[in-house]
Amino acid sequence: MDRTVAPDGIDLVYLNMPVEETFFRMLRHREFDIAEMSLSSYVMSCFSETRPFVAIPVFPSRYFRHSSIYVNAASGIREPKDLIGKRVGTPEYQMTAPVWIRGILSDEYGVKVDDVTYYAGGEEQPNRPEKLPLDLPGHIRVNRIGPTQTLSAMLRDGEIDALYTARKPSSYEGPTGRVRRLFENFVEIERAYFKRTSIFPIMHTIVIRREVYEAHRWIAQSLYKAFAEAQSRVYRELEETAALKVMLPWLNAHVEEARRLMGDDYWSYGFKENRETLETFLRYSYEQGLSKRKLCAEEIFAPETMESFVI
Repeated sequence: MDRTVAPDGIDLVYLNMPVEETFFRMLRHREFDIAEMSLSSYVMSCFSETRPFVAIPVFPSRYFRHSSIYVNAASGIREPKDLIGKRVGTPEYQMTAPVWIRGILSDEYGVKVDDVTYYAGGEEQPNRPEKLPLDLPGHIRVNRIGPTQTLSAMLRDGEIDALYTARKPSSYEGPTGRVRRLFENFVEIERAYFKRTSIFPIMHTIVIRREVYEAHRWIAQSLYKAFAEAQSRVYRELEETAALKVMLPWLNAHVEEARRLMGDDYWSYGFKENRETLETFLRYSYEQGLSKRKLCAEEIFAPETMESFVI
């Protein structure tokens, strides 16, 4: 963004906007040549006739999502199995964060995708639409909430029992409030999950409009190299001790802890490094009715970016 890293042969015009706006404008109107995109939305776009995008294995957003399950304290939900039979809100059924949440709940706790009824709509503002049309199997139940309702208020008022989301709802009141996390000790649980699975969930990737890629296939590798260089710079900056680069008092301790648990490349880019995580997500997308078949990870990235080269 600040041009300290420039992709070979490309003069980027960078537009910085909320990811929801970026995703909507790219998915609905193809407004950009290159864009950050929800991994789930991108996978769904692979089943359209034109396959409008091609991705590179760069992942600007990753997040352990055990912390993103919120419950109404009066719902009787104390552990994951208590979700079975409940009413669960989700801003969009196809959002990447809820896909990971549903998959983890199924794999780790036995709460299957069709064990709950879903209610979709705006979290803080009414009338949020699905960015892509859904064609779900009949056993998965997704209802639209009313035109004046929001999921955050519905959770607070007990109109839904739980919420799977990416953003913390404004109705969250902490461990003793009406709206609580299912896993208030989420850091401990997420660390254990990583130790057991080696999965650090991927939320977003980078896509190129298909016609731009087909006309100039070299830009996939050029972009990948530039993102990798920018990532290397950030790794170095986060380890600086002269002046902290992020407003976290114990930033260096966080970085050292991440390296001990996850290795030096704790936020890895690249296909081979992330194949297991990607295959897990693609299985979830298929199991949850979003993908028409189970894709292989090799199918979703520009082939120019799937192998490393040595200079």
